Amino acid sequence: MALLATIVVLGVLILVHELGHFWAAKAVGVKVLRFSIGLGPRVLGFRRGDTEYVISAIPLGGYVKMSGMADEVMDQVEGGGGSVRRGPAPTDFDGKPVWARALVLSAGVIMNMVFAFAAYTTIAAGWGRVEAGETRIGYVDMELLPPGAEPLAGLPLGARVTRVGDRDVVHWGDVREGFMSARGETITVETESPRVTVSVPAPDDPSARERLALALDYWIDAEVLDVELGMPAASAGVQPGDRVLAVDGVAVENWALFRREIMRRPGRTVELQVARDGALLEIAVPLATREERGPDGEIRTVGQVGILAPVADPVYVPVPLTRAAVIGYRDTVGTTRMILAFLGDLVTGNVSPRNVGSIVTIGTLSGQAAEAGIQTFLRFMALFSVNLAILNLLPIPILDGGHLVFLGIEAVRGRALSLEQRLRWSRVGFLVLMGIMVWALSNDILRVLGL
Repeated sequence: MALLATIVVLGVLILVHELGHFWAAKAVGVKVLRFSIGLGPRVLGFRRGDTEYVISAIPLGGYVKMSGMADEVMDQVEGGGGSVRRGPAPTDFDGKPVWARALVLSAGVIMNMVFAFAAYTTIAAGWGRVEAGETRIGYVDMELLPPGAEPLAGLPLGARVTRVGDRDVVHWGDVREGFMSARGETITVETESPRVTVSVPAPDDPSARERLALALDYWIDAEVLDVELGMPAASAGVQPGDRVLAVDGVAVENWALFRREIMRRPGRTVELQVARDGALLEIAVPLATREERGPDGEIRTVGQVGILAPVADPVYVPVPLTRAAVIGYRDTVGTTRMILAFLGDLVTGNVSPRNVGSIVTIGTLSGQAAEAGIQTFLRFMALFSVNLAILNLLPIPILDGGHLVFLGIEAVRGRALSLEQRLRWSRVGFLVLMGIMVWALSNDILRVLGL
């Protein structure tokens, strides 16, 4: 299953990416010499018109070879004989204006983003909007409550929300929509187990209503879904399945309270009391730190432990196609922000380099997603498509982002870098890329060995 799923994921997303380059090249009149799925020597193929369509031996990428695009590094990877140096012809890539070349280079990334949007939209249209099925109150954030809404802080944790404004609550999305759409001068929140009713002024400002909705968080048990390799929890011996009971003697009934106590202790060593297989354990964990922007907009230093929270059971709410497209756009943007944040944390040291994986990780996750069902598999493909788009935009010569940097330099200085300069930097980029791949593969090997 893992092997088949990996072939599907890589094959489809590489095809989508290279089709973007191919169609854009054709659109601006660039002759395409080769359309390759895979790298290295040719395995299968055929020729139609000016273009040779091939499947190559190494299934870790693809390549659209265009007339007049000097790139000896990719020629060598492809097993070709090197670029022929001559003046640009009308159908050559290097003979086109900067805007046309920029379109061709960025088209693969655009296609990957379009694929992600289409996949997320299909999921929303086919299965519905995903909402958390939990309706118990897990936490009320006082810092997010707008003036006049302080009584909400008195709602008992663990109480089930039954109504917000004029909306009955079946899932947590109803809580959010109840705050956003309530009519009248007040918003009333009703709970059961215990039964409580609280009324607060209804803000006129939509952003204040959004803060009101975000101030309430649903209940998630303080259990360990997984630990991040190289982070404090993993190093200290915390294991998936552990139930966290207390942090430095402070009882934490749910995930939100656990997270709050961790964030309050940046850089300190904390004592976690956990339940594991019926036994109580005390685990000392020296917390890491990270920077984040608080509700007031100020940057603050908070504690970081490297534990992944469990996920609430999902509820699927049917939506019309127009709403599905909005959800598809929102999920694509959200995934993009998440991946960019991960890369930022990787650069700043807030995330361990051990979390970077290679083809082994891709294969494992692909297999797990496929076994979970078509919806999960599609969602994984959408996420990986965005990831592929962002990685291709990195300013590393040989990647699309590196070539776009060359074009930016040309646009600013009025003339292109020399062919020798571009080839020299492309060789450097190739070495950097190979180094990243070796680093990621080493992480996977260490994970397999349990190190």
